[in-house]
Amino acid sequence: MSDRTATPPATPSPPAPTAATAPLLAALGVVLTWGVNFPLQKALFGQVGPVGFLGLRYLLVPFCAVALLCWRFGRHWPRLDRSEVWPLVRLTLVGQGLHLLLAAYGMQGSTAFSASVLLACGPVFTLLILRCSGVERLSRGQVAGVATAALGALVFTSDKLLGAHWQASLGDLTLLVAAALFSYYTVAAKPLIQHHGGVTVLGYGSLVCTGPMLLWCAPALHALDWAAQPSWVWGGLLWQVAGGGFIGWLAWGWANERHGVARTAPLIYLMPLIAGFTAWAWGGEQFSAHKLLGAAVILSGVALAQFSPARAALPARRPPPEPSC
Repeated sequence: MSDRTATPPATPSPPAPTAATAPLLAALGVVLTWGVNFPLQKALFGQVGPVGFLGLRYLLVPFCAVALLCWRFGRHWPRLDRSEVWPLVRLTLVGQGLHLLLAAYGMQGSTAFSASVLLACGPVFTLLILRCSGVERLSRGQVAGVATAALGALVFTSDKLLGAHWQASLGDLTLLVAAALFSYYTVAAKPLIQHHGGVTVLGYGSLVCTGPMLLWCAPALHALDWAAQPSWVWGGLLWQVAGGGFIGWLAWGWANERHGVARTAPLIYLMPLIAGFTAWAWGGEQFSAHKLLGAAVILSGVALAQFSPARAALPARRPPPEPSC
């Protein structure tokens, strides 16, 4: 008989990330980054103010936009048709410029958690815009979702309204307007994005918006004490623009393309939870029971509106008959 000992089986190596898990991990990383960015941005406002923050942001934005376009297209950037230039300028000034201004002013008068919850109402506004423009009908589930989100918004802001805290209430209302503007931009920019791609629209739009934003923010930048700012302000600002902004949107778009929008979109509802936990752990923000209830109702309504089956599109309107002579 042979006295050789049996060779033990090899320990299986841990499975490498598959093509399905990599986009999911990327989407989770983006949502985590965006959630943390709310209390970080609130802290930056405390140092440089909302307008100063936007001015510093748009000192960095054109460099990121040029780097993005060169990375994607090299030295041969795509050309726009003349008929597309003005729509891009108009949509950019609304979707990037005015949206960011209102979001900054709104967050200044509100809290990081409130901003993350109220800005998450975007899908509800998108549905309403599609319905008002005659593109989609709303199903019963979508109507119920819109109504639920509206009820949650009332519960969420009821303490400020009943306590006559008008500045805080105005901040929350401004955040809702900012969410509506971004939803309009999302719907109206779809033809441009389908024609030229998201990278082109994001890059060109950022360059278009830089001049007007810097003009608006010039007084705040002039009054800013640059030398007195701690180092974390510059690191946090760079992370906000490059990490959460350009890299985050690219990673989110890649995850949607590979993993499917239906699978990645629900992850957005983790963002207010991350923002709230970070604001509590880092900034000491406190949450009342009705505030948490209102947030839960809002997010439930948004989810119901977003993921309920849609009805058939509305028929195209016929042009009125020409008058006979």
